[in-house]
Amino acid sequence: MAAGSQLQHSLARLVAPDRVYVDDVHLAAYESDGLTVFRARPRAVVVPETSAEVVAVVRWCHGNAVPFVARGSGTSLSGGSLPVEEGIVIALNRLDRILELDPVDRVAVVEPGVINLDVSVAAGESGLYFAPDPSSQTICTIGGNVAFNSGGAHCLKYGMTANHVLGMKAVLATGEVVEFGGRSREHIGPDFTGLFCGSEGLFGVALETTLRLLPLPEMFHTVLAGYRSLEEAGNAVSAVIESGLLPGALEIMDALAIEAAEAAVACGYPGGAAAVLIVELEGPREKVAAERVQLEEILAATNSFESRVAADAEERATIWKGRKSAFSAVGRLSPDFIVQDGVVPRTRLGEALRRIGEMSAETGIRVANVFHAGDGNLHPLILFDGREDGGLERAEALAGRILEMCVAMGGSITGEHGVGMEKRAYLPGMFSEDDIDVMKRVRAAFDPKEIANPGKMFPGPEAPALTAHGLHPLEKAGVISRE
Repeated sequence: MAAGSQLQHSLARLVAPDRVYVDDVHLAAYESDGLTVFRARPRAVVVPETSAEVVAVVRWCHGNAVPFVARGSGTSLSGGSLPVEEGIVIALNRLDRILELDPVDRVAVVEPGVINLDVSVAAGESGLYFAPDPSSQTICTIGGNVAFNSGGAHCLKYGMTANHVLGMKAVLATGEVVEFGGRSREHIGPDFTGLFCGSEGLFGVALETTLRLLPLPEMFHTVLAGYRSLEEAGNAVSAVIESGLLPGALEIMDALAIEAAEAAVACGYPGGAAAVLIVELEGPREKVAAERVQLEEILAATNSFESRVAADAEERATIWKGRKSAFSAVGRLSPDFIVQDGVVPRTRLGEALRRIGEMSAETGIRVANVFHAGDGNLHPLILFDGREDGGLERAEALAGRILEMCVAMGGSITGEHGVGMEKRAYLPGMFSEDDIDVMKRVRAAFDPKEIANPGKMFPGPEAPALTAHGLHPLEKAGVISRE
């Protein structure tokens, strides 16, 4: 019996045979995630339909020392759900049930394959919603949100996924089923729930997650402001925060991102703007009424040449449609692009944007800037053509310079996309050897065999995948070698 058939036969004892894929046609669909410059074909893909099946597969992997990667919709932009060539993929999309929605306690208990936006749609009938709203919220799953501690446009006011996860049931990489946290916002002892959020799949798989729901705001006040320079828009963000206002969202898009969004969804942003700032106030009607006056004064004082207030829900949706579509829309301007995810202190946002512009001019590589301005989370989209000789390498070099700038300014190499494969070479620039050693020891406590999503986050000699464009990026950075 061929190796692939043996593997399929073994896994088919755990789930139905028609939910174990070993053929090239099926495996090709899982060989990459949202960061398509990395590709690896797994030995098999298993599609469980129940938590019990997930547990059985993880225990099989532990017993046979087979690496596994848990995957939802594959929207990771850091290569975080990239398969391992000698391992399997556990596809969680069929675990898509909202198990409980309690409007009294304001919690929802969901399986990992539930789509982010579906939680808010279901909770909306009770006047509630789930606050984290990544740009991919119409397709990304709660399991992925938990793994990478996703944020979104409204993370300034409401925080990241970890701030909205109260408890979880999970299977560790050892096959042990554990429960962390609960339904209460108050806990005693170590915060294992918070530790699991953002662990990038290195500990195991969340089977059920208890989410905190919030009341829908009474009203929104959404403003689109145009600026003649990107630095002015960045400085306006600092002015808003320094004033004491805490908007639900503060987002910036530069001219290149605006061009892409207009071409894709005709969002009607101000013509001739070098940047637009989206500010959204939300809350009780009386509070928003007072804050909107203050906001108008700030925008006028920071040289906004045009501001537009959404008159109704439809206009608000149009403003946000341009922002939410920005990542995919950039594909209209370039055949390939890298989405970076560094963070800088808000007080240095204007400086960081100016320096990115200078680096873009120096290298001749176009950069579209779209980002969560309120917390300094930059999302520069670095445009390149992978068909050109050295195109990817030059784009990666620029991406690395931007990350190094973020760390030098006192920021971080990632805000919400995770380290994954893309940024692990830069981890030592932010953390000491002792820091990284502690992280590895924590990981080993949950996964002593290192079979859960191996090769991610930590720099090391392993090279779990080759890119479609030649050398692995970490080889170029001098972190790994094949000699």
